[in-house]
Amino acid sequence: MAAAVARPVFWRRLLGLLPGRPGLAALLGRLSDRLGRNRDRRRRRSPWLLLAPLLSPAVPQASPPPCCLCPEGVHRFQWIRNLVPEFGVSSSHVRVLSSPAEFFELMKGQIKAARRRVVMASLYLGTGPLEQELVDCLEIALERSLRAESPSDLRVSVLLDFTRGSRGRKNSRTMLLPLLQRFPEQVRVSLFHTPSLRGLLRLLIPERFNETIGLQHIKVYLFDSSVILSGANLSDSYFTNRQDRYVFLRDCPEVADFFAELVEAVGDVSLQLQADDTVRVVEGMVHPYKGDRAAYCKAANARVMGVIEAARTRQQRLHAQTFHGDALVPREDAAAAGDRRPAPDTWIYPLIQMKPFEIRIDEAVTETLLTEAERGARVFLTTGYFNLTQAYMDLVLGTRAEYQILLASPEVNGFFGAKGVAGAIPAAYVHIERQFFRAVCSRGQQERVRLQEYRRRGWTFHAKGLWLYLAGSSLPCLTLIGSPNFGYRSVHRDLEAQIAIVTESQALQQQLHQGWP
Repeated sequence: MAAAVARPVFWRRLLGLLPGRPGLAALLGRLSDRLGRNRDRRRRRSPWLLLAPLLSPAVPQASPPPCCLCPEGVHRFQWIRNLVPEFGVSSSHVRVLSSPAEFFELMKGQIKAARRRVVMASLYLGTGPLEQELVDCLEIALERSLRAESPSDLRVSVLLDFTRGSRGRKNSRTMLLPLLQRFPEQVRVSLFHTPSLRGLLRLLIPERFNETIGLQHIKVYLFDSSVILSGANLSDSYFTNRQDRYVFLRDCPEVADFFAELVEAVGDVSLQLQADDTVRVVEGMVHPYKGDRAAYCKAANARVMGVIEAARTRQQRLHAQTFHGDALVPREDAAAAGDRRPAPDTWIYPLIQMKPFEIRIDEAVTETLLTEAERGARVFLTTGYFNLTQAYMDLVLGTRAEYQILLASPEVNGFFGAKGVAGAIPAAYVHIERQFFRAVCSRGQQERVRLQEYRRRGWTFHAKGLWLYLAGSSLPCLTLIGSPNFGYRSVHRDLEAQIAIVTESQALQQQLHQGWP
């Protein structure tokens, strides 16, 4: 990533971060003091609706049994394949991007080169000139697909959040309507609406705050057989001066197929944008906020888990053929899978978290990784919004590994300087950081758990992820990269997806190491 200053955390008084709002600062101070006196150690409550409290128990840890086909296992994290599909790839097909500009240029180039499919899942699409460039690239690619001299079957599928994508008169929907109107058979725009925002709550809660109830937060950008996994949205700041993380998986068709099917599944349980700017549900699907909530969530769980389990079964059969000969799979399946693949040196595991649908895979894997981190191991963790769940904080404080946690300083928080209540959000994160640091100090763990702040003039910070360095190693063998922030909303309210990358390649490990901000 681009160079920036990462400094030790210096705690600021909340009042200093709320200029012109002394009444609000005093109220927050009194509320925080009362909550601090009364908080339960196992259930710490946040004073902010936007930083909702952890109210449900921790998910059971994922047990790490060995591979049923490989008694010794290929690597120590192969237990993850018991929950999700495992994709073995060559490290030469994995590229870590470092800057918003690189991300933006790659996106445009991949869209223009796509011949079969473009699939984009994001929180929202912005409305500025850079976002229009992306839409123009899609239009050029679709126009090319219709020309007789170079016919193709290009399909474009976009998945966004309904509440965020519908905000304002000019919004994500109005940006995409021209494509829907001109290419109705080739373009699909799905708008996920959380089932938790319904009834009187949906009528009363203000527009900007209804997003706190739950969002479509997955960030996946897919072009034919290549995929970009990121935490970045489709907005101008994410293309210019908002630091995030990005990994490009080039020519990885099985990974691309999985994420295309995942986005399609979420799209099927979402509202479909029509050419006249109305929305409707897929035929036969329960309405997300007008229909029965339990029935909707059950149907959504079945649709998404069907994708995960089908891919896991396919990859297990492929693994059996690749590493154990053709005795375990029919010959025709082996031929279709390809029986001359080289042994991979890198493995991709998609981790999905959709608590509204009772899908908690990412949570289980993350908690297990933190639990199993051994003495001498190092864990680097970064998030743009520091609001770790109580379970994650307890694991950081209770395990033996060394932790280095990078946070956004208030000045590079995306809400810094915003009007109204939103402008006070950076102060709330400082308050949470301060509580956590006090817990670190009270246990005498300042040398084992270190906090730093990211600060870079003119930039904001949105990067999130985890790097795991085994004891005695100077390079990470595993990283998590994608949309989750490790906070309450990521775990309990939003739809999230990231990947665990496990690699034996020193070259790729070096890329991952340099990707630490």
